[in-house]
Amino acid sequence: MKFGFIAHPTSVGLKRYVKMLDLLQRNTQDQHTGYNRELWGKANLVPFMNFAKITSASGATCEGMIKYMPLIAEEMIADPRGIAERVVAGVEEFVADGAELVGLGGFTSIVGRRGEATAAKSPIPITSGNSLTTYAGYKALMQIKEWLDINPEKETVAIVGYPGSICLALSRLLLAEGFNLKLLHRAGHKDKAEMLSHLPEQYHHRVSLTGNPDDLYGECKLFAGATSAGDVIDVAKLQPGSIFIDVALPRDVNVDTRPARDDILIIDGGCVTATDAVKLGGESLNVTIKQQLNGCMAETIVLALEQRRENYSLGRYLEPVKVLEIGELAEKHGFYAYPLASFGERIDRQHVTNLKRYYHQDIYAIDKGDTSQRLTFIDNILTQDPAKEDTLDRHHQFINPMMVEFLKQQRCDNVFRKAEGTILYDNEGTGYLDMVAGYGCLNLGHNPTAVSEAVKSFLDEQGPNFIQYISVPEHTAKLAEVLCHLAPGDMGRVFFSNSGTEAVEAAIKLAKAATGKPGIAYLKNSYHGKTLGALSITGREKHRKYFQPLIQAMVEVPFADLDALREALQRDDVGALMIEPIQGEGGVHVPPAGYLSAVQQICRDTGTLLMVDEIQTGLARTGKLFACEWEDIEPDVLMLSKSLSGGLMPIGATLCRSDVWQRAYGTSDRFLVHTSTFGGGNLASVAALTALREIVAQDLAARSDELGSYFKAELQAIADKYPFVAEIRGKGLMLGIQFEQTFDGAVAASAREFATRLPGDWHSTWKFLPDPVREHLQAAMERMEQTLGEMFCLKFVTKFCLDHQILTFVTANSSTVIRIQPPLVITRPEIDRFVSAFSTVCEELSTFLD
Repeated sequence: MKFGFIAHPTSVGLKRYVKMLDLLQRNTQDQHTGYNRELWGKANLVPFMNFAKITSASGATCEGMIKYMPLIAEEMIADPRGIAERVVAGVEEFVADGAELVGLGGFTSIVGRRGEATAAKSPIPITSGNSLTTYAGYKALMQIKEWLDINPEKETVAIVGYPGSICLALSRLLLAEGFNLKLLHRAGHKDKAEMLSHLPEQYHHRVSLTGNPDDLYGECKLFAGATSAGDVIDVAKLQPGSIFIDVALPRDVNVDTRPARDDILIIDGGCVTATDAVKLGGESLNVTIKQQLNGCMAETIVLALEQRRENYSLGRYLEPVKVLEIGELAEKHGFYAYPLASFGERIDRQHVTNLKRYYHQDIYAIDKGDTSQRLTFIDNILTQDPAKEDTLDRHHQFINPMMVEFLKQQRCDNVFRKAEGTILYDNEGTGYLDMVAGYGCLNLGHNPTAVSEAVKSFLDEQGPNFIQYISVPEHTAKLAEVLCHLAPGDMGRVFFSNSGTEAVEAAIKLAKAATGKPGIAYLKNSYHGKTLGALSITGREKHRKYFQPLIQAMVEVPFADLDALREALQRDDVGALMIEPIQGEGGVHVPPAGYLSAVQQICRDTGTLLMVDEIQTGLARTGKLFACEWEDIEPDVLMLSKSLSGGLMPIGATLCRSDVWQRAYGTSDRFLVHTSTFGGGNLASVAALTALREIVAQDLAARSDELGSYFKAELQAIADKYPFVAEIRGKGLMLGIQFEQTFDGAVAASAREFATRLPGDWHSTWKFLPDPVREHLQAAMERMEQTLGEMFCLKFVTKFCLDHQILTFVTANSSTVIRIQPPLVITRPEIDRFVSAFSTVCEELSTFLD
């Protein structure tokens, strides 16, 4: 069976989109076959899409055509009789093309008395599509009810556009579900008894009527709208937690894009999405238009699949039984009201449940000045046993929504409940091998027993913690002595802080105070942290560009370029050099042999402070207790953090020679100019002392060296088989896998291919585009090709996680390098598990070797 569908643009922007399609289509035909006056004549309908064959999930088939009537609603309202005649003429066009059923979109049905007048003149059956549109809005609301655990008796739903056919049918369905309704009608409708007569009398006591939208905002948080006018609801007036299901076009909200407010949702409620089992005609690259199909068009397709040559969804009264019938038929054929979307952008459960607190006032509505209510709220949160989704919701709502969405996109949105050694366990008890180890924080593994017991013992004995600056912390003093004796060089002072980036900040201030020079040299592609000072000596523009101006006089030097380094350190305004023994976040880049020794000599020759960032490389990670020991480096300043506390709490340490500290802070005016409230507490020092003892006692440096050499060799043997694995880098158990699945030229080749294959002369079209347009397109193509390479690398992260329960991630400065930094207590069988998974994933992603 063949159908036709008359669509119309629902905004000026979409009308211009249709205009663009029409121009490009005619111009292509002109270039292909030559000029023809008829081709450039006025048309009633503009061709949009032909479905040569549609196959549904049930195996039923049909074919059809979609054409646009290039008029927006306001233009149709201005001439309803004339447009009604054009609609009938459009139906006759489809009949000439073999259609046996025609669907009407939006106003193309309204101008013909909701399809009834058009049906009277039409030579074939028609449908307005309003029944499936209603069903989609109804199902969206039912899904929201479930996700938010809404009690229908407690939430009044506002229906915007009553008694239009969609709103009337939706009202009857919602009343049957137990909802109370507030119905918004046109201001001119005065006879409320007449309007209530459209609803069964048994429901009248649960309905109120109004002609003023302002009456809705204070009482309702759930809305459904389907007016013929649009632009009725002011989103600025919606109370927090409001969800507006815009069931039909034109939109009933006064915005054309998603509102900036994150405490409301506008949902495209009259749409359905086809499953993968549905084939909508020819598909290229397994891609076709399947998502967010307007319910009116989808209803036409479903009726054609059912071979039902009959009028459907005509007039004001859409019987609920018919609405449910078409909805069930749609689902049988693979068309569902899910996933939901907002202005075309997909939204999931989490976007909705972020608003949950507005619907459960017993938990979330507290008087912030009432102590008992505050306590009850905290206790409710503490005693909840949340599902994974609840944790994701909270992180999305209160911490970083983009991070949650990124992890979801990569299928790595895990929530773990338990950790031990090298394994993390989720809510279901599934264990994941951790090859990230807190980005180097967990050299002793998760919850190392010795460190945990030391911390528990200190707490059980009620040891004093934050007593610095009013007394001398005992354990912190011990930790400082141990660090100064373990570290390379002649270290004599330690400043304690809370993190690696704070340790770097302390080093920057120390260098400035000790040398009297404002400048510090650093290496390109380095990573020292994201606080403002540390960022000023972090060598990647991606992290820096939003925070300019940074600290001035910092000098970037190319990695492993000794001549450039010597030149930089001879400057009068540079007093120190910050360097990593291995550039970890830069992509695990190991400097050439002898480079660090040469750097040290240049620093001595020029009188420059050598500051070594061992935050990630230190404490046995690379096969030495400190990575700079590989070349016998003796720093003037050395920074530690990450695994210093055994992974149990934050701590950072900045070590320096006594004479450097003396120059910086050794006077009565200066000895307290750099302090930290939490830095130097006893509890963190107890953890750090025990962690250091365990690292030495277990000889984790030797273990890292031995297992790291084995690990690297095994990975290299696999990498040799696959050209897209460019390099295995690193030392000890600080490794990186560099991927190089290049897509250079792919987008340009795609454009040329389409330009060649499509009718017309698209090469000439490209040639005559304005220069700025071509330049921007070229830049966009190149960036897209780079993104594809990063996407390939991230698929390894996804497949390790989902297929093998192994956790990995990319480095901060490069999204084409996967870090391998497991706890140093990892076993050889666990390494073999990763190697086996790496081999499998490489093979599975080896469709293209280059």
